[in-house]
Amino acid sequence: MSAPFDRSLTGEVESGPGHEFGVSPQAGDEERVVESALRPHSLTDFIGQPKVARQLALVLEGAKRRGRPPDHVLLSGPPGLGKTSLALIIGSELGTSVKITSGPAIERSGDLAAMLSNLGPGDVLFIDEIHRIARPAEELLYMAMEDFRVDVVVGKGPGATAIPLEINPFTLVGATTRAGLLTGPLRDRFGFVGQMEFYEPAELQLVLARSAELLGVELTDDGSAEIARRSRGTPRIANRLLRRVRDYAEVEADGRVTRAVARAALALYDVDDLGLDRLDRAVLEALVSRFSGGPVGVSTLAVAVGEESHTVEEVCEPFLVRAGLLARTPRGRVATEAAWQHLGRPVPRGGIPLGGVTAVPRDPGSSSEPLFDA
Repeated sequence: MSAPFDRSLTGEVESGPGHEFGVSPQAGDEERVVESALRPHSLTDFIGQPKVARQLALVLEGAKRRGRPPDHVLLSGPPGLGKTSLALIIGSELGTSVKITSGPAIERSGDLAAMLSNLGPGDVLFIDEIHRIARPAEELLYMAMEDFRVDVVVGKGPGATAIPLEINPFTLVGATTRAGLLTGPLRDRFGFVGQMEFYEPAELQLVLARSAELLGVELTDDGSAEIARRSRGTPRIANRLLRRVRDYAEVEADGRVTRAVARAALALYDVDDLGLDRLDRAVLEALVSRFSGGPVGVSTLAVAVGEESHTVEEVCEPFLVRAGLLARTPRGRVATEAAWQHLGRPVPRGGIPLGGVTAVPRDPGSSSEPLFDA
């Protein structure tokens, strides 16, 4: 279990101010290297998600006392909140190895059967984005989760034979950002379901303090607070912003991350006070200036900002809706009164066509509403 945590922090590939910089919760390849070094190793080190952590601790402790693998675990929630970290912690707490794969990578049932047959007693199989697993592989998973057995079909047509293959008892940990896309039979086979929530700014400050210590960054309290409030309630984004502010502090300042340094660095990287990046603001600007606040269809809005429709819908819109800057209506997307105010534009005299709704910008990290529609 030491491999995922022992990578050098110097393996990070830095990006300068000239590179496109965003606050997407999705992780890039180089970022995963740094994330693995910053991940907590135990539930006591894990910050945030108190309810899920407490419930999971009881599940794991009960299983260890009985000497049996714990029930299968499903972790759902937006990206960047710690689902992979918790999966690795489960293996660490149980003292077993963790085999990692993803739903899109399992295209055939034979791929999954080979993976399951190589698991040792009590091992943890972590499947990220489990809602995207192929249907034949999902059906094979049903029997493996319940009876620790898989049927391998040999041959084709009338002569095909199903050979039962016993596998070692294991724990499946599934992670998904779209719990509503899971089929009922698969969802019902998980004994524990944890819903990950967005972090409060105070929790993100604890995450930043821990990461700063590991990275050797001198981070002041006001500097931490400035980064935390622009991090969209997501630890992955907070750690990413910390690394970029560290770069600025080392090159343009004395190396200390203060509030003034953090503000200057984030302004350079186009991250504003609410955590909006260039694309978020481009969507709002297009909606307000070109379409008079809407309503307008997402396809038209995507063309206006030069992006694909799914990028606007899946990357930008969830945060803009959660922050109260954009509303989805039956007629299309509409900029709220808060969006006009955030852009420094006067609100139209006729008001916002939202049926009387005038959203107020909120701290993005304090909302418990789901980021993705299930």
